[in-house]
Amino acid sequence: MGPSEVDGNRDRPHSHINSPETTESPRQTPEELREEQRKIRRLQMMMNMVMSVISQDDTVTVDEAAEMVADSRRAALAMFPDKELAYNLIYKPRLQRLMRERYRIQ
Repeated sequence: MGPSEVDGNRDRPHSHINSPETTESPRQTPEELREEQRKIRRLQMMMNMVMSVISQDDTVTVDEAAEMVADSRRAALAMFPDKELAYNLIYKPRLQRLMRERYRIQ
């Protein structure tokens, strides 16, 4: 990328990722927002429980842990079907690291 390409962006206004120009759907109603927050909290609690069980329960085998991870992924994507990328960026690395540390998986 040359200097002219970088300078060409200088005059354009910066838009915020959540600005009205970049969002295609209408604003959420208060009820929809509450429902989304509830689902997010439910997902966080579920993922925290899965990670706690895998890390703290010595009787959980690697196969059982892998099944828990797969089940939690399915549940997360059922709650948020269009958010697979977010799951892959947020939870997948955490779960992979936990499995590597707990079961000495390379």
